[in-house]
Amino acid sequence: MTDLARGYSRRLLDDELDELMGGLAAISIDGPKGVGKTATASQRSATILRLDDPTIAELVANSPELLETAKRPVLLDEWQRLPQAWDMVRRLVDEDSRGGQFLLTGSAVPSGVALHSGAGRIVSLRMRPLSLAERGLEKPTVRLRDLLNGVAPIRGGSGLTLPDYVHEIVASGFPGIRSLTPRARRAQLDSYIDRIIEREFAEQGIRVRRPETLRGWMTAYGAATASTASYATILDAATPGQPDKPAKTTTIAYRDILTQLWLLDPVHAWSPVRNDLTRLAAAPKHFLADPALSARLLGVDEEKLLAGASQQVLGPQPGTLLGRLFEALVALSLQSYAQACEATLSHFRTRNGDREVDFIVHRGDGATVAIEVKLARTVDDGDVKHLLWLKRQLGERLSDMVVIHTGSTAYRRKDGVAVVPAALLGV
Repeated sequence: MTDLARGYSRRLLDDELDELMGGLAAISIDGPKGVGKTATASQRSATILRLDDPTIAELVANSPELLETAKRPVLLDEWQRLPQAWDMVRRLVDEDSRGGQFLLTGSAVPSGVALHSGAGRIVSLRMRPLSLAERGLEKPTVRLRDLLNGVAPIRGGSGLTLPDYVHEIVASGFPGIRSLTPRARRAQLDSYIDRIIEREFAEQGIRVRRPETLRGWMTAYGAATASTASYATILDAATPGQPDKPAKTTTIAYRDILTQLWLLDPVHAWSPVRNDLTRLAAAPKHFLADPALSARLLGVDEEKLLAGASQQVLGPQPGTLLGRLFEALVALSLQSYAQACEATLSHFRTRNGDREVDFIVHRGDGATVAIEVKLARTVDDGDVKHLLWLKRQLGERLSDMVVIHTGSTAYRRKDGVAVVPAALLGV
């Protein structure tokens, strides 16, 4: 199904759905509120059942035969509002496994509800805020798929400069937010965060007794962006000078609920298929779903980010706030690109921190791309030393090495490292 309605901007996920819907009976599109799940799924649906409407939810609950007779494909939007809908779909797929029957969209994992996993019946796809490629800033000229295959031509020029990337950090990848005026966008992001704290936690079965503590924890998590800071470090930053800190069980509950709401998007540590590399760190790198949320929690706008480019932030690794948020913008994009390539995004760091690479994209067949992110328009030998070290360890098993930066030109260095402006990388 590729003939989508006029006025709709295709997402990377559309290509995945084009490939999968013909063969899969049911697909669940998961992601935080506001990323565009309903808009994308609606383009492909003959019947739309919005389960966040209590009347529709009650009708489906009391008349499950509706799902049997409804014209396919059927969209069950915000299915978590009627958790039994998941099992209804699973049973129908057991009876008829033809492709393209059901789409489910969900902005939360139901809490405290026992559900069948859906394994073999319902395939889940993650939808994230808009990547740089989806924002239409430049036409990508370097493809991650080609990098993984070791055949990537490195070419192209970009007119974007550092202020443009800073704008993209704060503009948000939520489609309905980024188109607003700056003041309206700030108000909408504030409202989004308030809703998480005041309503979403309660809907997930967690009563927040001290909302200011949860907000402080989220702010500290935002400050820990792109770092592997421990949760104890994040808690200490969230409650400075407070002797009576929340129990660990409380802060773990914060993390778990934010995960269920698809608002945390950590990048886990890389585990090579072959054990050539030892003493690897296991902690994940922390990222909120959208760097604009981190920026808003921290109270920084474009002017403050550019003025305070040297401001150090939370975490065991050195880094500036602007550098961390730029890395978050790149991470958001790489997560979507990697998924489209049937690959996984990880990071690499040794336990003592003497060797680290910002991101590793790896595929099931062993193809691996190592990526460094630099908040600079130029790249020097010091920026590629860890990439070249990793190449010496892995040899031909490392498909390519890349530095993503804020410069204007894509090119390949004499040592084999590809240098690519962030806006020029795509799927």
